[in-house]
Amino acid sequence: MRLTQHSDYALRALVFLASNPDRLSSIREIAECYSLSENYMIKIIHRLGLGGFIETIRGRNGGLRLGRPADAIRIGDVVRFTEDDCALVSCMQPPGERNGASCRLMPDCTLRHTLDEALGAFFAVLDNRTLADMIGQGEKRKLTLPADGGP
Repeated sequence: MRLTQHSDYALRALVFLASNPDRLSSIREIAECYSLSENYMIKIIHRLGLGGFIETIRGRNGGLRLGRPADAIRIGDVVRFTEDDCALVSCMQPPGERNGASCRLMPDCTLRHTLDEALGAFFAVLDNRTLADMIGQGEKRKLTLPADGGP
């Protein structure tokens, strides 16, 4: 399985916010940190806000912060929310979303069950990790700006 760029950068944005819990952050500084366009980061932040992962504060002194504590945000929940389709093969999609004819091996396909088990194991690992687990000392140093706001 390969995550979309949207999920990748959503996770990175959350890591950035978790690395700076004592202040509000801006979309611009997150976008600059990861060398992304601000417009792309706006879409990501909007989606994360819809999921309750972040909170946006409007106004002159506004900004972004986590919507709940970093230890309450499971990585698996973020990936499920940001990925449109987690099916490894088309037969794993809900019946109304499958492209093409039904598989002749269904319903007793061992391959499908094996892939479903693998996907379950993938999410089991992600569900065992929180955003707080993703914040090591290296991330704090790299993603925290000096108090004067300069590089």
